[in-house]
Amino acid sequence: MKNFALIGAAGYIAPRHLKAIKETGHNLVVAMDINDSVGIMDSYFPEAEFFTEFEAFSGFVEDLKQQGKKLDYIAVASPNYLHLPHMKFALQNKIDVICEKPLVLNTPDLDVLSRYEKEYGARVNSILQLRLHPSIIALREKVNSAPAGKVFDVDLTYLTSRGKWYLKSWKGFDEKSGGVATNIGVHFYDMLHFIFGDVMHNEVHYRDEKTSSGFLQYESASVRWFLSIDASHLPENAVQGEKLTYRSIDVEGEELEFSGGFTDLHTQSYERILMGEGYGVEDNRAAIETVDVMRKSKIVESPKNPHPLLVKVK
Repeated sequence: MKNFALIGAAGYIAPRHLKAIKETGHNLVVAMDINDSVGIMDSYFPEAEFFTEFEAFSGFVEDLKQQGKKLDYIAVASPNYLHLPHMKFALQNKIDVICEKPLVLNTPDLDVLSRYEKEYGARVNSILQLRLHPSIIALREKVNSAPAGKVFDVDLTYLTSRGKWYLKSWKGFDEKSGGVATNIGVHFYDMLHFIFGDVMHNEVHYRDEKTSSGFLQYESASVRWFLSIDASHLPENAVQGEKLTYRSIDVEGEELEFSGGFTDLHTQSYERILMGEGYGVEDNRAAIETVDVMRKSKIVESPKNPHPLLVKVK
């Protein structure tokens, strides 16, 4: 049985980590979050220690070391801008990491993590769960079996409604979240890289606090993409669930709708990590570089081939 810590226990994604630790048969020793709305822990690990101050949490970890006890993993589900310092803390204590997306906000930070891994002998693992989604795996197999040189025309659409709270939270500040393209989109750019290969060209057609759109040329695909947290952009057939959400990949007129099938992907990710088959720092590089460029590039005001939804929005 492995011993876990969880940083970011009050966050939206934390229950998936709690569930994954429980379902893989392991133990949560301690959790930390500056917010104390963490009653969900009682459903999984009611005996776990909990702290609202990082200093108290780090002191507890140090006490465990002094007692000869060991944390095997620290799961990082804190706000995006805190991922790097929280991972560095774990690595410095020779504890392996399981980190949520995006692994980091800036490309050079990947090299920092690699240096820490080598120096302290611990490993970073990331949650890239779309690589495990059956529909994505099937599409990748289809692309891999296509004739050499085939370039697919693809439209990626991800619409997920968020209330007024979103822009007032850390997610509404680009320096903390990376903006919409990073915060809700980085998994999709990893998915596109996973399926279609390396990025050859990257341009942004529209960017505001709620919406982002652009074009990506991959080795095997030309991709128009549109991401938004604005409910007014949702189609009539949007999935009714926890939140109004619509995810779609249109590959040359054939739609791959994958709004479902996400329930167990964190548990599957944990299973792979525990077997030593997790996705590491370099597996994240293509997606991190993609969103890094998107944040810094100038807007193409009159794009040649915009996403159909962007035409409606503008």
